[in-house]
Amino acid sequence: MTNIQMPAIRYPFPSRINQHAEAAQQHITAWVQEMGLLNTEKAWQRFHKAKFAYLAARAFPDAALHELCLIADFNTWLFILDDKCDEAAEGRKSDYLRSIMAGLTDILQTNAYCRPGDGQPLSAALSSIWERMRALSTPGWRLRFIQTVKDYFTACIWEAENRERDVIPSVEDYTRMRPYTGALLADIEAVEIIEKISLPRAIAEQALLQRMIQACNNLVCWTNDIFSCIKESRQGDVHNLVLVLQHHRQCSLQEAINEAWGMLKEETAIFVALEKLLPLTGLESDYELIRFVAVLHAWITGNADWSIKDTGRYQLPAVSAPLAHSSFH
Repeated sequence: MTNIQMPAIRYPFPSRINQHAEAAQQHITAWVQEMGLLNTEKAWQRFHKAKFAYLAARAFPDAALHELCLIADFNTWLFILDDKCDEAAEGRKSDYLRSIMAGLTDILQTNAYCRPGDGQPLSAALSSIWERMRALSTPGWRLRFIQTVKDYFTACIWEAENRERDVIPSVEDYTRMRPYTGALLADIEAVEIIEKISLPRAIAEQALLQRMIQACNNLVCWTNDIFSCIKESRQGDVHNLVLVLQHHRQCSLQEAINEAWGMLKEETAIFVALEKLLPLTGLESDYELIRFVAVLHAWITGNADWSIKDTGRYQLPAVSAPLAHSSFH
């Protein structure tokens, strides 16, 4: 695998990072310890290498410190939960996941409080996050956010059921479910309370903007799949765009990476073309829409920057070279 050539992915959007990035990283370290989310030295070593707060800082570059710490906590919680679903033996049992996720959903729907130290660290952590999110949000926002998290839970169970049945999803099924397994829709919903951007619902629900959100989601998730394909191949997990393509195309890993990279180029072109068609009216709502799209830019570029510059999570090949013409213009 040392001969694999990773594409030098560079998106045509600004690279930015929040001024509070290091403070947020220090915050999540203390918060994870307070919640009891990690309990082995190996888990803590992985956590320190991952630098989860830097992803939040790149994706939400204008957030104030309190809000940045909140979304960094949420994304850290998602990563830890995702690892439990993907890597732990229990995570391969769909009934076990249904039980855990029913309890987590109950916290969101009933505002149930779970105290750190009660033996349910994932629940205590979500309770901490949700209490702070409620203080910043409206009832309508909370309903939308809960639905995005429930969709993520459903997708995690779908993956677990595939593992139990030794099913490798089709490319079509995988790309249909990937926006939900990545949980990015919850982060996009959180833009309203983290970056204080308020879009009228009529604008937020327009088909053009929704397709831009889908393209952003695809670009973030598929980029993640390219960077994590070697790690996940070693773990025997097939829920990765590159590995699904490799299986169904009956091709080499390098050929599958190249095809995934081609898909990234197509989604980038769609996003750029749609952005030029945004229905700007000259009204004050234009400013909010432009700010919202700027966060989508930040997510797309920031996720790639974090994967390459910040985190040690993906075990990228020690010997790699860029594919020809691999930046996006």
